[in-house]
Amino acid sequence: MADLQELIRAVDELNVSEVRQLYDHIVETRGQILNAPEQVRSRPRVLGLFEHTGETWMSDDFDDELPDSFWLGEDEA
Repeated sequence: MADLQELIRAVDELNVSEVRQLYDHIVETRGQILNAPEQVRSRPRVLGLFEHTGETWMSDDFDDELPDSFWLGEDEA
């Protein structure tokens, strides 16, 4: 999240011409990605990519149905 905040700060410091160049670049790049063949857009998964974040676990009740209070936005008593 810190990287995103740094990026936002950097963009805020750009002048109008630089912002326009950045906008044009984003639009062009996004268009290239959206028009790319499917095999280019979906890259293969990388094994161990988030290995440094620690152990991953899943709760024993992960597959259990959610209570009605979840769907109705009510607090559980």
